Amino acid sequence: MTKQSPIANRQSQTGFSLLELIITLGVLAILVMGTIPLAQNAVKRQKELRLRENLREMRLAIDEFRRDTLGACNSGNVGNPPGGLGAPIPADPRSRVVIDDCKIFDTENLDRYPPSLDISVEGVKVKPRGLPIKMEGGVFGESTNVFKEEDSEKKKVYLRELPVDPMTGEKDWKLRSSYQTKDDESWDDINVFDVRSSSDEEALNGEKYSDW
Repeated sequence: MTKQSPIANRQSQTGFSLLELIITLGVLAILVMGTIPLAQNAVKRQKELRLRENLREMRLAIDEFRRDTLGACNSGNVGNPPGGLGAPIPADPRSRVVIDDCKIFDTENLDRYPPSLDISVEGVKVKPRGLPIKMEGGVFGESTNVFKEEDSEKKKVYLRELPVDPMTGEKDWKLRSSYQTKDDESWDDINVFDVRSSSDEEALNGEKYSDW
């Protein structure tokens, strides 16, 4: 058996031609370009999920705040309105406390929704439900305490922190009061009835994020 010389061995080895390299690189480029939109949609879908969760969390906090105002301040006692006037306010079994700081409500906010989103993070003074209400002459007195002074007073927080809008990267939420329609673009500063994204971009389903 004869041995092949190194020169002959190198000559017998074949490699890729220039055309084959160009074709291979072209196929790889097509595959990479095809996966980029998929990756971008996956990232966008994750942001949309976070947006829906953040909106849900804030709206639940708004509703919980509203439940805790029933029977507070001048809105009447649950089951026994002041002075015997008006229908009793039904108690919500999910509400264990009542807001005890009437100074946070102004005369325009008759619906008693949160006056701002920040107050949901800062917290408000509350007392347990079912305790005697402090009344003078059949109506509420000037004191902001609607329960007996000897009862302990606590502060309730409705949101741990104000979430970031994942579509804008900021805490720049659009607010709407209970006296505004969905089409109103500017907030009237009366209360916070609903919250929406400030992004005008379209979601993967074709809807605008500001309409969620």
